[in-house]
Amino acid sequence: MLLYIVTYDIRNDKRRKKVADLLEGYGKRVQYSVFECVLPERKYEELRQRLRKRVKLPEDSVRFYPVSRHTLERVEVWGGCPVTQFPGSVVV
Repeated sequence: MLLYIVTYDIRNDKRRKKVADLLEGYGKRVQYSVFECVLPERKYEELRQRLRKRVKLPEDSVRFYPVSRHTLERVEVWGGCPVTQFPGSVVV
């Protein structure tokens, strides 16, 4: 499993709502157009396929940033909610 930071810039309000609704089923919203999703490879591929049907390229933009356990320890958060943890992770 990896933590994926998924960001989007969708111009159309209706498409933006559909993308946000879909992402809410896969992860946690941490900013208006930013989600943190801890997913196994199969779920990640499923999410990508489902998102592909909702975005209109090149008008829209979606980015996926994989974050490993190693680099997750180095994430810095100022304000807002803490970074999503992998299942079974311990935060000290």
